[in-house]
Amino acid sequence: PRRGMQSTSAYLLPSFKYVPYLPRVSFEHVEALAKGYLLPEKLHSAHDGLSPIHRDRLTRSEAHQNLLYGVQDVNDVLVLICGHGGRDARCGVMGPLLRTEFEGKLADKGFDILQGAVQIKDASLGQVEGDAIGSGNTTARVGLISHIGGHKFAGNIIIYIPPGHKTPTGDKHPLAGHGIWYGRVEPKHVEGLVEETVLKGNVVKDMFRGGIDQERRTLRI
Repeated sequence: PRRGMQSTSAYLLPSFKYVPYLPRVSFEHVEALAKGYLLPEKLHSAHDGLSPIHRDRLTRSEAHQNLLYGVQDVNDVLVLICGHGGRDARCGVMGPLLRTEFEGKLADKGFDILQGAVQIKDASLGQVEGDAIGSGNTTARVGLISHIGGHKFAGNIIIYIPPGHKTPTGDKHPLAGHGIWYGRVEPKHVEGLVEETVLKGNVVKDMFRGGIDQERRTLRI
């Protein structure tokens, strides 16, 4: 990409991909994002009557992925907290409190809390862009996001565990590749959620609102 170009970035979840450069004036890049990552790999049988051309337009194409620069796997634990105060004051008040609490409790458990730019490997320059440095299995990002539904359940959080994540003992994490949605979370619950869900891979049933795996299958308990 040209330096200085106005662009945005995107996380694709539960695909656990990070797209660092989406130029705001480029429809081609938006089309590549949709065609390369957002469309389904195959259609439902209800679309069997469509012509091959129409079916191709509605399905994913790996070739389009190569049109996007610097796409990389997400290896950080992501804690996304609804902080949309303009929609409902409850999340607006609870969100920042939970963000502070999660950052503190994750740090207490040995996680590096990343707050700077995501590291991007620039192959053409042989260097890394961005100032965030982490160790992979013990890095986390905590952020406020917009409305995710159900403000009456504030605080609302979604914990995404990256596919390669492991438990503190080195075993495969039971929730690796999953996103777990909790509701009615208060600061007093955060230490327990970090211990049970982030470290051990257990779902806390009392606050569970739903979940999804990397294949977009709904998690039920």
